[in-house]
This record gives sequence, C-alpha cells and structure tokens, in this order.
Amino acid sequence: MTKSVAREPLRRNARSNRARILATARQELGRNPDVTLEELARAAGVVRRTLFGHFPGRAALLEALAEEAAETLRTTVAAGVRPDEPAERALAYFVLAIWPVGDHYRMLLALARRDLGVERVAEVLAPARAEATAILERGQRDGVFHTQLPSAVLSAGLEAMTVALLEAVNDGSLEDDGTRVAVATLVAAGVPEKRASAVVGEVAAEAAEA
Repeated sequence: MTKSVAREPLRRNARSNRARILATARQELGRNPDVTLEELARAAGVVRRTLFGHFPGRAALLEALAEEAAETLRTTVAAGVRPDEPAERALAYFVLAIWPVGDHYRMLLALARRDLGVERVAEVLAPARAEATAILERGQRDGVFHTQLPSAVLSAGLEAMTVALLEAVNDGSLEDDGTRVAVATLVAAGVPEKRASAVVGEVAAEAAEA
C-alpha cells in the first residue's frame, strides 16, 4: 500500500470534520454570535484540537464561512442570470435564487460589521449587487421599474430591505420560502402588486419544475 493510498482515509476524515465544523458554526452562530470555539467544537462532536487544526482562531473560522458564502453566491448568481427574460421576471428569478443563500448564511449578518468588516462583506456581495443593479437598470430603461432613484441606489435600498427581512427570519418574526420577499421586491421596484404576485407565481412554478 502506497503512502498516498494510506493517507486518503485521513484526508477524507479531515474534510468531513471541516465540513461538519462549518455546518455547526452556521447553525450555532445564528443562535448566539458570541459562541466560543470550545462550544462549537463540542456541538460539532470534535475535540478542541481538531477544530483549531482547521481554524486556528475565530477570525479564520469566520473567513472560511465568508468564503464559503461568497463562492455559493457567485455560483448562484452565475446560474440565475436571465438576460433574455423581461426585467420583472429576471428580478423575480434573482430574488428566488438568492433568498435561500441569504437564509443559509444569515448568521453572517450579525457578524458582518463587527467581525468581518464592511470591505469584506462588500467583496462577498459584489456579484449579487452587480447583477441586481443591471436588472434594475434594464427594467428602468424598459419602463418596468420606477425611475425615482438611480438603479444603483434602488439596488442598495432593495438590498437593505432584504437584509431586514433576513433579520426578521433570524428573530422568528418571518417565515418565507422567498416568494413573499420576491413579491415585495418587485412592488418596491415599481411593479403593481397584482402583477408582481402573478410574475413571482409563474417564475416560482417554473423554477420548481426545473
């Protein structure tokens, strides 16, 4: 047996431990942003030395979560781009695709400014912000969305609303699979409520079939 073959079970075990620690961190940090690494190790079912072997400190753990979120967001945005769809449908697709990612990583909201810093958060969100602004700009040009605000400013406002809604999920005052948020986003962008509900209903049904 070669050394590389012998080491493979150890590597698989290390990858499994790392993934379990990150999954536990997402859950536990959502409940308590001040949870200690020792508490996370116990919750993940690993010894303290194993956790610190992967993440030598809190900053390293949070950076790993941020990079995981960034990669998921990049992949989701790239897969969900709908340049040939009308802007209102493209925005509905975008919100429905992004909401589960935000819901999955909403614990980062509580840690964003204090632990990660504004610049790092901006890096994580950059692909989503660029795509949202592009959709809104196209919709304004086509007369679908209101033009009271520049597209970048409107995008920032809709992002702030989404963050507030994710925080409402965090504190238990909102439960949503993304459809209500998508309707609210279209309405805030200037689509009449009945039309927004119809568009989101169509897009959600198509996404479910796909």
